[in-house]
Amino acid sequence: MEKINKLLIATKNEGKLKEIKALLKDLSVEVLSLKDMPELSLPEEGNDYFKNACHKAEAVSAAFSLTAIADDSGLEVDFLDGRPGPLSARFGGEEISDTDRNKLLLQQLQGIPQSKRTARFRCVIALSIPGEKTMTVEATCEGVIAQEIRGENGFGYDPVFYIPELGKTFAEIDKDVKNRISHRGKALREMKELLKKIFDFKD
Repeated sequence: MEKINKLLIATKNEGKLKEIKALLKDLSVEVLSLKDMPELSLPEEGNDYFKNACHKAEAVSAAFSLTAIADDSGLEVDFLDGRPGPLSARFGGEEISDTDRNKLLLQQLQGIPQSKRTARFRCVIALSIPGEKTMTVEATCEGVIAQEIRGENGFGYDPVFYIPELGKTFAEIDKDVKNRISHRGKALREMKELLKKIFDFKD
């Protein structure tokens, strides 16, 4: 397939965008985001990672006639039967802050021992190429929910997502370490290999 010189990331989230740009920086392509484009109303998000990611990627690809990728990710807490899951970004309401969202999650797990606080981040990334069938990749990262908010780095649920092997939350580890082990980092590396294969990119 003919090489592309622009790749549109279907997000305005600065945290996500930084992670994605860092992992794709050695591809010979200009990485754009929705912050670079005219305002676009994206499809309403549902309760399915694959549908959400595909809808977003396909909508922005069609709107701007560019190859686009979109991710949908969420935190799945086993004690809460997998919630908040695909609704993670709206857990507790769309207008509350990340800090308040984390506090709400900790309240729901108050008194629950670490052995029952197992959780995972899940990420699905969709690739939409004009005129082609949408493709997806998926990855997870296992951990537990910490007893308290810890760390200043990252975004979203990073301050409460604890990696026992490291003894730290996502918000306490170096961004390069996070990109190596995180759900989004793993999925992006798979997507990067897919892009290289399709468009014959070289490192």
